[in-house]
Amino acid sequence: MSGPYVIRGSVSLPEAELQWRFSRSSGPGGQHVNTSDSQVELRFDLARTEALPEVWKERALARLAGRLVGGVLTVRASEHRSQWRNRETAAVRLASLLAEATAPPPKPRRPMKIPRGINERRLRQKKQRAETKRGRTGKDW
Repeated sequence: MSGPYVIRGSVSLPEAELQWRFSRSSGPGGQHVNTSDSQVELRFDLARTEALPEVWKERALARLAGRLVGGVLTVRASEHRSQWRNRETAAVRLASLLAEATAPPPKPRRPMKIPRGINERRLRQKKQRAETKRGRTGKDW
């Protein structure tokens, strides 16, 4: 692999806590497809990891609750014909998933007052549109 996969800042995925599983992948491959285990399944025990700060871990467990099975996050990759490239893809995907899940929540939106000119323009356009539609009725014929 090309090195440690950084989640954010100085926190990276520990190689010791990653569990790899390989199996035969569907898709192209020719005669080689029935003999090689190119599909990759990467598992990371999010509930028991010591690599993440406690705040990040709680945030990730809450946000990824639908994807976790017993506190374990699983990522599959089988796009490439090479097991090595599928390993790279799965690790990058796991790192980006954890980076997104551990990100701090966005700042709350402060409601702003709508400027009077914008509101008046909207109401003027509504009246004009209503007048146009009223002119289409066949009552005056």
